[in-house]
Amino acid sequence: MKTKNISLKRLAQAGIAAGAISYSGLVMAADTIKVGVLHSLSGTMAISETTLKDTVLMMIEKQNKKGGILGKKLEAVVVDPASNWPLFAEKTRELLAKDKVDVIFGCWTSVSRKSALPVLEELNGLLFYPVQYEGEESSKNVFYTGAAPNQQAIPAVDYLMNDIGATRWVLAGTDYVYPRTTNKILEAYLKAKGVKDEDIMISYTPFGHSDWQGIVSDIKTFGSTGKKTAVVSTVNGDANIPFYKELGNQGISAEDIPVIAFSVGEEELSGFDTAPLVGHLAAWNYFQSVESEENDTFIAEWKKYIGDDKRVTNDPMEATYIGFEMWVKAVEKAGTTEVDAVEQAMIGIAVPNLTGGTAVMNANHHLSKPVLIGEIQDNGQFEVVWETPDTVIGDAWSNFLPSSQNLISDWTAPVNCGNFDVKTAKCSGQNF
Repeated sequence: MKTKNISLKRLAQAGIAAGAISYSGLVMAADTIKVGVLHSLSGTMAISETTLKDTVLMMIEKQNKKGGILGKKLEAVVVDPASNWPLFAEKTRELLAKDKVDVIFGCWTSVSRKSALPVLEELNGLLFYPVQYEGEESSKNVFYTGAAPNQQAIPAVDYLMNDIGATRWVLAGTDYVYPRTTNKILEAYLKAKGVKDEDIMISYTPFGHSDWQGIVSDIKTFGSTGKKTAVVSTVNGDANIPFYKELGNQGISAEDIPVIAFSVGEEELSGFDTAPLVGHLAAWNYFQSVESEENDTFIAEWKKYIGDDKRVTNDPMEATYIGFEMWVKAVEKAGTTEVDAVEQAMIGIAVPNLTGGTAVMNANHHLSKPVLIGEIQDNGQFEVVWETPDTVIGDAWSNFLPSSQNLISDWTAPVNCGNFDVKTAKCSGQNF
């Protein structure tokens, strides 16, 4: 019995010790602010997303050199959803429930964001989403720092129509939610402008699609009727490289059939010879070639951090930068990382963008952004050929779809809703 008592005592002591260690660990954890990084580091989207992971890590390192936030250092928690869309939900839950992160920077495609969204809302997480998207959403738990359709797709069509004289249209995209919804909006917009059904060709391909010969041939045939034809591309990920190569192989120049893309930036173009692509276009809200003091500083910091003078910057990097800087200011304003407090503090926050202007977070969780259209140069950079005179407020709901033309998003009182019908004065009861 004595031995047993000693053993129990020792076990109890061990338990106390373990508890102390555990408690100490909790204290240590509480002394850092955890930042989740939810970007694909493998699979078809790695070509684009790895750079954003590195951007977040650079911003964390920079902020820590300033002393962190609220007297605490930032700690990155990096996961790899591996371009596997259901895995984004699983990794989001892991970051929020297991790792207890205070904020998440991540996703590229809308299908990955849609996968993470229910988990974010269930566990009250906070996601900064840095890439252009299709609109038709506004969640209390997401800040959309990329472009909405009225900040990219609609201005791109206007440019092709008004400045290039396009009257025939190819809407080519990867087969998922962003291209399909964006093209639905663009099709409605084109028809409202008087474009007929027979002058619109719509094509979708899977992620990672590599055999573009037939589709490019169809585009070439479609554009051979004597009407000025343009391609609006929502092709995403590493499928862009063989798509553009095939355009070159079939001799389609920008003069013949200009292509304007929303997912091709400096990073993607750095992967191959751009000579056949000179003159084709991209619509973004930032290009590396933009001249500003803020941009010069950011480029220098990036090249130093990554240790490679040949690495480029791009639009989603700027959106990540803006989102991170805003989140820091919101946490400092709120005096806490608590999600509800930060969410409210974010609204109205303004920070310098990298093009020489100011980014403002609006009540609909979307940014005010300039719209830039760039022309591909033979060095893989873009020359800006058109831009808005001022920033444009991102619109969560499209005016060109009957289902959403009466909807607004406003996360301030008294509306406090992401899906508010101005005609019925009712909220859908959903966050999105």
